Amino acid sequence: MENPTARELIFNELKEKAILKQDVYNNLKLNFKVMKTILKEMADDLRDKMQKQDDRVKIEYRERGEYEAHLQFAGDILIFQMPSNVFQFDPSNSLWKTSYLDENANRGFCGIINIYNFLADSFKYNRIHDSGYMIARIFLNAENHFMVQGKRQLGFIYNDFINMTMSKDYMEKVIESAILYTLDFDLYTPPYDRVQEVSVQQINSVADKQHLKTGKRLGFVFHADSDEI
Repeated sequence: MENPTARELIFNELKEKAILKQDVYNNLKLNFKVMKTILKEMADDLRDKMQKQDDRVKIEYRERGEYEAHLQFAGDILIFQMPSNVFQFDPSNSLWKTSYLDENANRGFCGIINIYNFLADSFKYNRIHDSGYMIARIFLNAENHFMVQGKRQLGFIYNDFINMTMSKDYMEKVIESAILYTLDFDLYTPPYDRVQEVSVQQINSVADKQHLKTGKRLGFVFHADSDEI
């Protein structure tokens, strides 16, 4: 039997990788659609309940294209972003030592959904220099196995990539955990020496709704808050 030509090797490699990545990406898109449905349902439910208590508290769901969705509750916004790329676990990741990935290395290719927390006022007043924080990211492969890296409960409840498969129930629980973490992640006063000096431009920008840079942990080491991502 003749050895395959370079062109055949290229085609075979391209065929395997391209089809795999399409499978991962399509599964990610399906799950992101489910996520957006849950976010809208959750926003509608919370808004109906909150309006009976205090209609000043804003709760809103909105989409920004196919790859991004926002959930605002009170002074916070959670941004859910789906990168269009497919990623492979780093070679040093301990998952490669498991039988699940050892049996089939293609299982180590995942799509990702990133979850960021911003202050709602950062978008309301277009404060383009304000800081937001990634609080979690969801890894999802073509077989619908998933894991979450994140802060506090987000980092240890959903980390069994080998045995956990994504469902609407799991997706809802991940979103609820992200909201609960955000509600407990309050705005801190930045250290005095980080804000004692400001420029004329910064002060004048207040009139243009471009306030001084703001973030929940501005001037603090965010990783000190809890577990590392």
